[in-house]
Amino acid sequence: MMKFLFMVFFMIPLCFKKNMFWMVQLMMMMMMLMFMNLTLNITNFCNLSYMMGCDLISYGLILLSIWISSLMIMASENLYKSKFYDNFFLLNIIMLLIMLYLTFSVMNLFMFYLFFEGSLIPTLMLIIGWGYQPERIQAGMYLLFYTLFVSLPLLLGIFFIYNKMSSMMMYFMKFYNYDMLLLYLSMVMAFLVKMPMYFTHLWLPKAHVEAPVSGSMILAAIMLKLGGYGLLRILVILQKINLKIGFIWVVISLIGGLYISLKCFCQVDMKSLIAYSSVAHMSMVIGGIMTMNYWGFIGAYILMIGHGLCSSGMFCLSNISYERLGSRSLFLNKGMMNFMPSMSMWWFLFMSSNMAAPPSLNLMGEISLINSLVSWSWISMIMLMGISFFSAGYSLYLFSYTQHGKYNLGVYSFYSGVSREYLMLMLHWLPLNILVLKIDYSMIWF
Repeated sequence: MMKFLFMVFFMIPLCFKKNMFWMVQLMMMMMMLMFMNLTLNITNFCNLSYMMGCDLISYGLILLSIWISSLMIMASENLYKSKFYDNFFLLNIIMLLIMLYLTFSVMNLFMFYLFFEGSLIPTLMLIIGWGYQPERIQAGMYLLFYTLFVSLPLLLGIFFIYNKMSSMMMYFMKFYNYDMLLLYLSMVMAFLVKMPMYFTHLWLPKAHVEAPVSGSMILAAIMLKLGGYGLLRILVILQKINLKIGFIWVVISLIGGLYISLKCFCQVDMKSLIAYSSVAHMSMVIGGIMTMNYWGFIGAYILMIGHGLCSSGMFCLSNISYERLGSRSLFLNKGMMNFMPSMSMWWFLFMSSNMAAPPSLNLMGEISLINSLVSWSWISMIMLMGISFFSAGYSLYLFSYTQHGKYNLGVYSFYSGVSREYLMLMLHWLPLNILVLKIDYSMIWF
C-alpha cells in the first residue's frame, strides 16, 4: 500500500513545472491500472504495512478515488487554458487524493479520523478558490461548520474506545460490543452528516452549486462515500445499541429520501437538482447500512460505487452545458438536442443509470437495498416505491427539460462537444455499466 502512496507523493513536484497538466493525469491513470492489477486477498485485511490495510470495501473506494481524481483533471481543461492557477489546482487534487487514499486504507481509528477530516481542507480550497459566484464563501462555511460540529464528538468517542480497548485498530473491534447511547450518537452522527442524512443535508446543495466542476465531482463521488465507509467500519462495535435505535435513522432516511425526491422537481438549477438526487440515493444507502444485514451492506457498497461514477458524470454533463451557455438554469438550457445530438445520447445514458436502469451498478445496489429494507420491515415498501418512482421522474424531468423544447435564441454562437468531453463521459459510463459483469467481487464478501 505504501508504494502507491509514494507514487502520489512524488507527483507533487510535477505540479510546479510548466505544461505538466496532462502528465499528472496520465500518471494517475497509470497508477489506477497498477492498483487494479494488485493481487489482493480481498476477503480480509491485507498488505498490512505501516498501519495500512486494505480489504474489499477500501479497495473499491480507493480505486474510485484515483479514477475520479484523474477525471477531475480531465474535466477542468478550462483552468489550464486560461492559466487560472492550474499548478496550484493540480497540487490541490493530489493532496486530496493522498487524504482519500489514506482515509480508506489506514486501520488505526485515530488516523482514519485525521484523514477523514483532513480531506475537507482541499475540498474547501477547491470551492473557495475556483468556484464561480461570491456565495461560495458562504457555501464553504456551511460545509465546514456542518462537518466540524459533529467531528469533535467523534474524536472523543474514538478516545473513549481507545481507553476501553487499549487499541485503535479496526481489526480488533469485532471482539467488542458497546451498548452506550452517547458513544453511539457521537460516533454515528459524524458519518450521517457527511452522508448526508436528511435534516443535515443543507450544506450539500449549497456546496455543489458554488463548486467548480472538479469540486462537484469529488464531492459527489467520494466525499459522500466517506460517511458510508465510516458507518460500515464503526457499526461492528455498536451492534447491540444499533438494534435498539437504528430504526430511527432508517425512518428519517426513507421519509427524507421521498421528500427530497419531490424537492428535485422544484429545482431550476441543474447542479442543484443533481445534488438533491444524490441525497435521495444516499438516504437508501443509510437505510441499508442501518438495517445491519448482509443485503444492506453489499447494496450500500455497490450503490456507493455506482452513484460515485453516475453522479460525477452528470456533474460533468451539466458543466459542459454551463461552459457553452454560461448558465445552469433549466429555463435557458433548452433544446440541446438540436445543438449537440451526440451529447444528448450521453445525457440519456447517464439519466437512465441514475434512475437505476439495467445494466448499471445503481440497479444492482438498489435491488440489494430494497431486499434488505423490505426484509427489515414490509412498511418500508411504500417509501421505497415512492423513491424509485420519483428517481425515474426527476431523471426524465431533467433530461426532457434540457434536451427538448425550443432553444434560446442567444445560443447561436455555440460550439459542439469536443473529443475530450466524450472520452471523459465514456470513462464514467463504461465502469458504471461494465462492472456489473463481475458483480460477484462485490456481492460475496466472505
